[in-house]
Amino acid sequence: MSLSSLIRRTLSATFIPRQVHSSQTGTRIGICRQICTTSTLKNQPEEEPVEEVAGSKKKAIVQIPVETSIQYLQSKAYNITYGNNPVWKNYRRNHKGGIPPSKTRKTCIRSGVIATGNPCPLCRDEYLVLSPKNVDLLKQFISPHTGEILSYSVTGVCQKKFQQLKIAISIAKDRGLITYDVPFREYDYSDYK
Repeated sequence: MSLSSLIRRTLSATFIPRQVHSSQTGTRIGICRQICTTSTLKNQPEEEPVEEVAGSKKKAIVQIPVETSIQYLQSKAYNITYGNNPVWKNYRRNHKGGIPPSKTRKTCIRSGVIATGNPCPLCRDEYLVLSPKNVDLLKQFISPHTGEILSYSVTGVCQKKFQQLKIAISIAKDRGLITYDVPFREYDYSDYK
């Protein structure tokens, strides 16, 4: 196939036929064609796509050690940011419509980068590390009245962090780092008469 036939074939496929009305003679003049600028020649090398990791403005999440997270909870920066409130207290979920979805999002962090505009309280602050050793953080997610873990609908934590939170609290209870009430057992003494 010659270059001229290739160009002719490509151009014929990219033209859009139109009829034009001549204002001088008052008659219609044949067909005028307009070139479409989006097509490319087949032999022209394509540019390689530029890969961006979740946008250029977003920074990758850095893994912080647990010891640093424990020190952060006693720091002045933490007190300025959260005060005496739990980390989830001032968080407001962002959703479409007037009725919030029953479940929170699956995860806020994808491929090591915050993928949402409004991440959950644990994903937005990289110094809040869930670990059985980080007792002060875990106690913020336990109800002081019942001793139960607060629901994700109350705290606004994403599903992935909520699972990690439940695991960390259960391990901390097993190790004796968090005290909890043992449920009262009632026995049926009629079996022993």
